[in-house]
Amino acid sequence: MTGLKKVKKVLAHELGRSGESVALEYLKAKKYKIVEKGFRFLRGEIDIIAYDGRTLVFVEVKTRKSVKFSQPEESITPAKRKQLRKVAQGYLLRKNIQDVECRFDVLSLTFDDLEGYTVKHISDAF
Repeated sequence: MTGLKKVKKVLAHELGRSGESVALEYLKAKKYKIVEKGFRFLRGEIDIIAYDGRTLVFVEVKTRKSVKFSQPEESITPAKRKQLRKVAQGYLLRKNIQDVECRFDVLSLTFDDLEGYTVKHISDAF
């Protein structure tokens, strides 16, 4: 049983990484300027940091293979939002960025073996 759990974790990890690559291409096609990927601060991480015009956008990417139980974006709890805000503040401090408009976006991706990825972009999500 342990081996099966390990295989599922690897597949989930690969799905997540693949989803982040799709998210990057999606944002680039929307003319976002990517400035950072996988920014870590303390115990948190922001998947993508990019500029949408003059607005600095902190992007959380959630990828799922099935929406049978819930949509990917529903896994972003109030605690996760709080953590993302702290990481974003850490980014602004570390990079000495001041007086810039910021927002949090969510890219909710679902993957289907036949259809590929579907991207739902929630701008100014929280």
